[in-house]
Amino acid sequence: MGADLMKKEIKRTFFEMLNEKPLSQITVKQLAEKCGINRNSFYYHYPDLPALIEEIAKEEADRIIFEYSTIDSLETALHAAIGFGKENRRAILHIYNSVSRDIFERYLWNVCEYVVTSYGNRVFEGMNVRDTDREIIERFYRCECFGFVIAWLSENMTSDVTEQIRRFCELHRGLPEEMIRRSTEVH
Repeated sequence: MGADLMKKEIKRTFFEMLNEKPLSQITVKQLAEKCGINRNSFYYHYPDLPALIEEIAKEEADRIIFEYSTIDSLETALHAAIGFGKENRRAILHIYNSVSRDIFERYLWNVCEYVVTSYGNRVFEGMNVRDTDREIIERFYRCECFGFVIAWLSENMTSDVTEQIRRFCELHRGLPEEMIRRSTEVH
């Protein structure tokens, strides 16, 4: 098996195991056995399980960024941030509730930063908004996006997040435009 195929199999098998049991109950030995490789083969590619998680998180963040090359609404931005979690609920909760939470949060922050910046590029296009105001507005939305996902995770992903996003965006309508209007006023 080539190196790329082996890494792909390690990741696939790890995620399969993570959907079955918490991270604290998964060992490199178990993962290697389930993949049909020896432990040294695992260690050739990854120093430990957190490094494997980090690579998976980075690849998923990159995939989301590629898939959502343009973000046309806050609702799309929020859906981009929660999509993978909805598809992989148990595995995400096992990572979120483990000692590797910081890795997950760091990549979630990167996804939120990307989707908000992409959304901002569309919203601010052609507007005469001061750079400092744009940074403040984008920081606000990054925190909103990140906080929305973290709150959903802390509820064990049991709430109807799709409906909450829809309603939040409905309640939120007009706020970005008002913030931009205020920024473009003469100071």
